[in-house]
This record gives sequence, structure tokens and C-alpha cells, in this order.
Amino acid sequence: MKEIWTMGETICEIMRPEVDMPLERTGEFTGPFPSGAPAIFADTVAKMGYVSGMIGRVGDDEFGVCIRKRLEEDRVNCSLLSTDPILSTGVAFVSYDRNGERKFIFHMGNSAAGNLSVPEKLPENVGIFHIMGCSLTSSKKMAESILQTMKALYEEGAMITFDPNVRIEILKETDLMSSVLPILEYTTVFMPGLHELLTIFETDSPDEAIDQVFQYPNIKVLVLKQGKKGAQIITRETHLDVPICKVRAKDPTGAGDSFDAAFLCGYLSGLPLKTCARQASAAAALNTAAFGPMEGIITPGRVTDLIRQNYEAQ
Repeated sequence: MKEIWTMGETICEIMRPEVDMPLERTGEFTGPFPSGAPAIFADTVAKMGYVSGMIGRVGDDEFGVCIRKRLEEDRVNCSLLSTDPILSTGVAFVSYDRNGERKFIFHMGNSAAGNLSVPEKLPENVGIFHIMGCSLTSSKKMAESILQTMKALYEEGAMITFDPNVRIEILKETDLMSSVLPILEYTTVFMPGLHELLTIFETDSPDEAIDQVFQYPNIKVLVLKQGKKGAQIITRETHLDVPICKVRAKDPTGAGDSFDAAFLCGYLSGLPLKTCARQASAAAALNTAAFGPMEGIITPGRVTDLIRQNYEAQ
């Protein structure tokens, strides 16, 4: 079986334990929780039973140990997760308002995560190289390193998949279009949220944005994630609507990353798109059922059970 690799930030999250505890107020936090969108993705791939690899960088500190330990325990290949001897591990502080909306303060571009370089030796047998947009806007060095690695792995035959995963808190003055469009030239599976899709193509019309997506000849599948409304799986020939799996949610952080992971595990295996989307929805739901971005208990068996409960019983 080909392997699934990703590259980008590996950070710890320090989280407010309850809703309506703004970050500007003195109060309690809980954590550290290993995190970073690419790291959550890699972890879920491994939990789904696939060979997963993470190209990242942590500091020579306890937070770095926290991240590496979790990924290794879950059997992620961390041979290219390097340690920076000077810079500290990246951190994000997270709070939730009364409606469950998240607020982040990131310390990432000036951390070990932002000091990520192209690995001296690329991983072999890569079937999918998955890119997260938040990694492209964290630091110029990280973005350039990811782009170089992507091109090299593409030349070696890897499929490129892309979730723009825009974080307004770290976007700042970064030109979103200049970050995203070079990736789309290589992308086979594009996985935005609806707001991200409209923002990238500067339109209020989903149909117009979808048409623009398929102007890129390499793109075969558009996975349009819409939160509680589920997802649309769109190709040039077909259009599928897949509702969410229902669970008692505790924390939405990482749900989209787990969705990507489970979908691409199925896609790499050649499963039908509807099956890929259903297992993605189940993995995302299991991720939300625990507090913390990587704390969800995701296994192939639990994913199968949740699919049966939510779809096959209908």
C-alpha cells in the first residue's frame, strides 16, 4: 500500500475548559494538547490503519516531547519530524464563545514549526501528499519548503491533495491567492469549506466557484465541506450530497482534518466516493466527541459502526 504524508505545523494547544471564557480575561486553561492541522491529519490516517508520515519541526522542549510522543504512539512515521535546537515548539491558545465559535492566538511563524525546511531526503512510496493552507500562511519559509517538497514528490508520482483551511488569525497580510493557486495546479483532490471556496475565487456564487475549480485540469474531485450541513462530493460528471454523522459533540477542533484523512484513506484504496465521504464524516464525528484536537477515539471498527448507525439504517 502506498503511504500518505503531509507537511506543516506541529504545535500544542492550550485551551479554555469552558465556553464564554475570552482569551483577554484571566482564567483557567487546560492542555497541552498535541495539535496542528497537518499533525491531526497524519494522526487520523494512522488511526485508520494506513501508513502515515509527518514532515514537521518541534522545539527541544516538553511541548515538542508531547507532540512527538503522541504521534509515535499512534504509529505516525516521525522520521522527518525534526527538532530545532533554538526555537520553541509552536503554540496556539484557544477559546470558545457562547455559540461554540473558536478564537485562536497563534505563536507559530516565530517558532520551530515556522522554521521548517525541505527534508534532505524525501520519503519514498508516497501515494498522497496532503497540504493544508494554514501551513502556507504561517511563515514564508514554511510555505516555500512545502511548495518545493510538493513539486519533488509530484515528480516522483505522488498525488497532491489540498485543504485550504484558511485561518484568519494567521493570514494577516499574506496574499491568499498567491499561496493557494500554485498548489491547485498540482492538486487532484481539492477539499475546501464553502466560505473558503468563495473567498479564494472572489465570488458569491458557489456554482461559479465550482466552475473555476474545474478549470484546473489536474483536479478530479472537489470535496466541499459545509459543517453541520454535511459535504458535497463533486466531479465533472457527478454530484453527491452526504449528511453528517450525528454524535454528542464536545469540541469541533480537528474535525475537518480528520475528515480529510479518512476520505483520502478511502480514495487511495479506490473506494467509491460515497463510501469515502461516509467514512470521512464518521471519523470527523468521532473526533468531535472528545475534548482536544487529537483526543477522539477513531478506529476502523468505530468508523464502520457509526456509518451503519447513520447511513445504512436509513
